[in-house]
Amino acid sequence: MRSAPAAGLLPLLLGLRLLLGGGAEAQYSSDLCNWKGSGLTHESHKKDVEQVYLRCSEGSIEWMYPTGALIVNLRPNTSPASYKHLTVCIKPFKDSAGANIYLEKTGELKLLVRDGERSPSKVYCFGYDQGGLFVEATPQQDISRKITGFQYELMSRGIASDLHTVSAPCRPCSDTEVLLAVCTSDFVIRGSIQDVTNEAEEQESVIHVGVNKLYRQKSKVFQLTGESGNWRGQIKTLLECGVRPGDGDFLFTGRMHFGEARLGCAPRFKDFQRMYKEAKDKGLNPCEIGPD
Repeated sequence: MRSAPAAGLLPLLLGLRLLLGGGAEAQYSSDLCNWKGSGLTHESHKKDVEQVYLRCSEGSIEWMYPTGALIVNLRPNTSPASYKHLTVCIKPFKDSAGANIYLEKTGELKLLVRDGERSPSKVYCFGYDQGGLFVEATPQQDISRKITGFQYELMSRGIASDLHTVSAPCRPCSDTEVLLAVCTSDFVIRGSIQDVTNEAEEQESVIHVGVNKLYRQKSKVFQLTGESGNWRGQIKTLLECGVRPGDGDFLFTGRMHFGEARLGCAPRFKDFQRMYKEAKDKGLNPCEIGPD
């Protein structure tokens, strides 16, 4: 459903081409992945629109004292032909405030995140071809304490659907899904559940894992701790899945999402050994995981 644009929003879009050629110079810091800027460089009576160009698959936007608007152009270093297969996800900072975030395509606007909306850990995803991000400051009596910010990620649509499955997100994986997860996940470990911390506000559970064998990890989520030399780490999942501490080893797989390990398939290790051996005997295992 399309939301009605805020007052002054359409003139901002219609005047964009003119603004690109002039206007106040913005003071900001930027690299290929992240942008940080301030609305204090704008003259108060102007509705400036700033263009932001980022070329990474993940990063962040931090807009202090927001005034006017930003157009965020995500241009990953991939072939334009692959753009239609990409999903964009954004995760607002916990205290983000001072602006509405829209999807914009050929002048049409769809409200994505309303200013003041408080949904801890909520992630908003859309197809890359659905439009770009248009961030417009909302009228404020005092902007001195307002910072609008969010993280972003670009990923293939297959990975995004794995992370945001609407139907049966807590169901056990089939044998085929487990074997494929071993080959494609960002982390694969054999370990046990040491403890589970439930975060009711964020509707998530944090699984504290003791690692017995590390097969693969994309980033250093699982690390050696203390003098004992044990590997430990944390994996997040939905609170509704009802994860509890228990005995025995599991094969934990999953993906990194906004710097956090998110749980994918996690069969008991003895069940994984069975399905892996059966597939290997038939020559059907999609990849080798190595010795136990």
